[in-house]
Amino acid sequence: MPIAVLPDRAVIAVAGPDATPFLQGLVSNDVTLAAQGPVWAALLTPQGKWLADFFVLRDGDRLLLDGERGQAAFLVQHLARYRLRAKVAIAEEAGLDVVATWDAAPPAGLGGRDPRLAEAGWRVLCPAGSVAADADAAAYDRHRLRLGLPDGSRDLESGRTVLLEAGFDELHGVSWTKGCYMGQELTARTRYRGLVKRRLVPVAVDGVLPEPGTPVLLDDAEVGTIRSGRGERAMALLRIEAIRAGRPLACGAAVLHPDPPPWMVLPQADAA
Repeated sequence: MPIAVLPDRAVIAVAGPDATPFLQGLVSNDVTLAAQGPVWAALLTPQGKWLADFFVLRDGDRLLLDGERGQAAFLVQHLARYRLRAKVAIAEEAGLDVVATWDAAPPAGLGGRDPRLAEAGWRVLCPAGSVAADADAAAYDRHRLRLGLPDGSRDLESGRTVLLEAGFDELHGVSWTKGCYMGQELTARTRYRGLVKRRLVPVAVDGVLPEPGTPVLLDDAEVGTIRSGRGERAMALLRIEAIRAGRPLACGAAVLHPDPPPWMVLPQADAA
């Protein structure tokens, strides 16, 4: 019954009477739904390219963001740029652990089911050091790789990745009804015009796991790059035609076998 504390995650508090409308105008999902459980959302450039993603949880009159520890300082600084006259305070929240559970009951704390996939389990914010973990972050990493879930900057490229390339539509990371937010125009246009040409997809790895960023080849033509991985499983950003080819792909000294999960919806062949 795995319970893991995730040390590479940090918590950022957006507090104050304007916290919800402030964040609502910046991120890809409807943060008003955080009253019901975690909401997965992304922060984009004005041109609609990924900068960061996080889970949003409501705690009274503040919103808590479960995001990458390595991006915490950036998020605080970047969000503060848009504060203007909004009555909000933005700061990293010390004293909380991000805990993931799967195939196990969650510990007491602030959280709920992972909004991306039911199989992903639960995400909970707990007082630091209060949870007796029986698994480590590597076990959780293997779990999310089996499900084909992206892991922030390990899988996405800042200022380059479009949300629909990384499964944000199927994984409930975008609201199509909430109204305007930073980068909305490109995100909507990508969906309605079928402009997705590549996808982040899990792959089985035969051989030594290549370094992230290693080119992936099909018949000596570059069709993508490998991203995060562990052991015999990884994520790769691939052109749609390479996923559809149904053939092994070369990557460094390894061979990759694309393995799209059941939740993933690939574009129609004539749109690829």
